[in-house]
Formats: sequence, C-alpha cells, structure tokens
Amino acid sequence: MRTRPTLTWTPTGAPSPGSTSLDEVVRIVGEGRVVVLSGAGLSTESGIPDYRGEAGSLRRHTPMTYDEFVRSAENRRRYWARSHLGWRTIARARPNDGHRAVAALRVHGYLSGIITQNVDGLHQAAGAPGVVELHGSLDRVVCLDCRRTSAREDLDRRLRLANPTFEATVTRVNPDGDVDLPDRVVRGFRLVSCAACGSGLLKPDVVFFGENVPRPRVERCYRLVDEAGALLVLGSSLAVMSGLRFVRHAARAGKPVLIINRGATRGDEHASVRVDLPLGRALTELAARLGVPVAAPRA
Repeated sequence: MRTRPTLTWTPTGAPSPGSTSLDEVVRIVGEGRVVVLSGAGLSTESGIPDYRGEAGSLRRHTPMTYDEFVRSAENRRRYWARSHLGWRTIARARPNDGHRAVAALRVHGYLSGIITQNVDGLHQAAGAPGVVELHGSLDRVVCLDCRRTSAREDLDRRLRLANPTFEATVTRVNPDGDVDLPDRVVRGFRLVSCAACGSGLLKPDVVFFGENVPRPRVERCYRLVDEAGALLVLGSSLAVMSGLRFVRHAARAGKPVLIINRGATRGDEHASVRVDLPLGRALTELAARLGVPVAAPRA
C-alpha cells in the first residue's frame, strides 16, 4: 500500500519559542553517540531551496507523486524534461559550512550516524562516511521493470544526445531537482528507454511523495537511533512521517532530541531544545566549541 503524501503541515496552538543558545546542544553532542537526522534546510545555503521554509518550493510547486509518475508516459515526459534541466543545478551544488561541520563531527567520533532526508549527496561530498539516504539519491536511476540501477550521469548523457537543442531558462530549482517549464517546451522533449531491458519506466532512485521508503532502510535507521545516546535534527520541519517517526521513537526511549531549524517543526513537542539559528553558523560554532577542525571549502 502506498502512503498518502503529506505536502503541507500547519502548526496548531502557540509555537514553542526557539532558543539561540547552543549550550545544551554542545553538552549533549560532546558526550558522543549522537545520530543526525538532516532535512532540506541544511542544503539551502548551497543554493537548493527547501520545501516548507519561508521561500519553500511547496509555496509554488507540487512535487509529482509516485502514482502520477507510473500512470502515464506524458507524466514521465514532464518529470524528466524538468528534471533534466534541474539536475544540472543539483550536480553543481557544493557542500556548505553546515555539511562540512557535520562531516567533521562524524569523522572525529561525536556522531555515530547520519540519516538524511535529502537527495542531493552533499553530506558525502563534504566527506561524511556511512550516510543513510532515507529518500534515495538523485545521482542514481532505477528501471522499475528490470530493477537495474545506473548513474544519473549516464542518463544525462543519453538525454542530451536525444535532445540536442533542448534548452530553457531556469530561474529556480526545487529540492527534488524539478524546475518549472511551459507545456510547449515539455512537449518537445524526447524520453529514452532503459539500456538493459528497453523499458520506458526509468525513475530517479529517490522516494517520491506517496511512495514508501524501503523497509530494510527504515529498520537500519531505527537501529541507529536505538544505538545512539541522542538524536540531532538539522534543517527539517519534520512534516513528513518518514522523518518524524525517528524523533518519536527516540523520545519514547527517553533519548534527548535536539532540533536546529529555522522555525517551528512538527517534532517540537518531543524536543529537549530547539535552536533557531542559520544551520551553517550554528554547526560551525558547535564544531568550534568542541574543538573539532572543519575543512575549508574547496576552491
């Protein structure tokens, strides 16, 4: 059974005030065995907008659901035409100060694991090992018929060959790699088939809205939370149950839940503290106060 997609979340009651002090976060992370759960807010400083922030993409754009994608070739044409252009922005994005600080904290032993809801690969690009990509990654493609996976770069090359004159002005890219395009532009886009079996059901290896996260991946995340001393949420409104369930699981087990996010989240009632600061600034300060050196950005 497919889950019903959660596209919006509205806080009820008075929002809990966010702190600007990192003292409690420093104390708990300093004890080690902390698992990070990161969301789209961590990548906004890399030029990728989030879904639900003040400039979030859901204010102007509704992501394609899994059922819409598999229902018709025209829907897939619309998705791939828009994603073909948006992927270039995602592929060019570079880790920001927040990603680099998380990687440093992981390498120096303060973090026991990283679970990310993001599909941009920026944690790994910053040097963080053992990242669990809860919702998959845009740099892989899967055939829904033969289940073969391949590199997004390979598909990008094939799509460029099939659409040598396909260009459009891109003003903004969404967290799922989608961009806005007029229907007349989409109609001229040519799809390509799976190189292994010839099927037209090629899909980015990401979990679409309305699609279930693979159970083994979910169980791996639960184990990370079970083995951790605390959960640190970074840049997520926790509006989607796929991330919120780990917050609830940690809270039920009596583990501290620390949230650093701009604005209220759906998990605030479970939080020991919520810090309302820009992620790059907050995580750089956290690393510095723990004496952890953070790598400089690559030239």
